[in-house]
Amino acid sequence: MGWLVVAYLGSLAVLFIAAFWQLDEFSGKVVHSYGTGNFETLWNGHVYRTIVLRTVGIASAVTVTDAILAFPIAFYMAKVASPRVRGLLVVAVLMPLWSSYLVKVYAWRTMLNENGILNWALHPLGLKGPGFGNVATWIVFSYLWLPYMILPIYAGLERIPNSLIDASGDLGAPPGRTFRRVVLPMAFPAVVAGSIFTFALTLGDYITPNLVSSTQFIGNVVYANVGVANNLPLAAAFATIPVIVMVVYLLLARRLGAFEHL
Repeated sequence: MGWLVVAYLGSLAVLFIAAFWQLDEFSGKVVHSYGTGNFETLWNGHVYRTIVLRTVGIASAVTVTDAILAFPIAFYMAKVASPRVRGLLVVAVLMPLWSSYLVKVYAWRTMLNENGILNWALHPLGLKGPGFGNVATWIVFSYLWLPYMILPIYAGLERIPNSLIDASGDLGAPPGRTFRRVVLPMAFPAVVAGSIFTFALTLGDYITPNLVSSTQFIGNVVYANVGVANNLPLAAAFATIPVIVMVVYLLLARRLGAFEHL
């Protein structure tokens, strides 16, 4: 609890305090005088609003994509595969997490390049890859965070007794109705639990957008203002936005019972 208060909550408190500091326009130094000028700049700036909407939109798209991809994989692991195959699949899901984050992003950058393998494979079909941009960012994020969605859903599906699925079939329900009325409602909190990881990790990442896209995300703007622009108060104010978004998201997830599957 001491480490949590000092290292985590303490750093958040410093972040919120710094968001109300000001930057002296003449000297470029941070002035510890408090005001809401940074938040007014963000609120009145059309560019900042666009960046927030873009970041939240990509994070939502990644979360939905990973949920759609992860559910059949997790269901096969939990309800269909034999114990030996299930163990191999768990290792296969975890294995990408053992490699470096940067190695995986640069691998995707190479594949998405103009002369990459993706364009080479699609060229005979008269098609072309997405190149660098928002679509590339969505694809790379979906790949990076997919294991974080599979594992909570797998854990949630394992808790569903097979007898309930068998009972649904014995009572005449087709597989589609069994999925909609039995499996999905009971596994939905696990999906929400996985979405916490995919949504939060996408919301705060700045390396992947910087490598596979030329558009700005919240993390890129915060990084630029801390480094090149040397505007720590504005960076702190902008960094509070994903914190607020995640607080709201976690409150909703808690009401849906997602914390039981973390």
